[in-house]
Amino acid sequence: MASDPILVLDAARPFAEPGEPPQPQIDLRLMPGDLALVDARHTTRVGWFGDLCSGIVPLASGSVRFLGRDWTAVSDIYAAALRGRIGRVFLGRSWIPYLDVATNILMPQLHHTRDGADELRRRATALACAFGLPGLPLVRADELDEADLVRAACVRAFLGDPQLLVFESPIARNYASLLVPVLDALARARDRGAAALWLTRTDLVWRNPSVFATHRLRLDDRGILQPGRAA
Repeated sequence: MASDPILVLDAARPFAEPGEPPQPQIDLRLMPGDLALVDARHTTRVGWFGDLCSGIVPLASGSVRFLGRDWTAVSDIYAAALRGRIGRVFLGRSWIPYLDVATNILMPQLHHTRDGADELRRRATALACAFGLPGLPLVRADELDEADLVRAACVRAFLGDPQLLVFESPIARNYASLLVPVLDALARARDRGAAALWLTRTDLVWRNPSVFATHRLRLDDRGILQPGRAA
């Protein structure tokens, strides 16, 4: 019996902004173990696409389904619970400023799961060490440098065994040492049946033979998702 898809964008056509032409439709199907690598160097809409897959961008037509559920057909409470199954590394800063980074990391899982705080802290600490941190950061986000914030964001994304991982260009040239631990964690997630969507702005990822993608795509500023290849 075939596995069910993790994420399906079926002729999904987002609403156009006022004054813009109609958005083209987007089709994408991610099965368990799939990785869609998206060249996002020529767009400002990296976060927009992550929002689209997470059911936040309104559609003019078509559908976006996650774990078999159409985002528009579930209640707000159920949609929030579904988003708890998505591990996301945001392009911009996404930290509650008055809480320390450790609390920022643990809080989503404390809300979405019944796992105890001690067990979550143990798993998060192990992930932090795997990504090159000495432990869970007990300082606020504005007290960490950018590379360590990306490491912390990866800890938060992978904690809780999400079914879908969305990377919004987390790897840049100035912290290329993150690539190996991210690929290791991603391989383990794919082995257990997760799917991933990796939007990248660097050849360090796009042209890297170690990044075994099942889909290679391009995203432009109009929101078009289309098949692509490295130039």
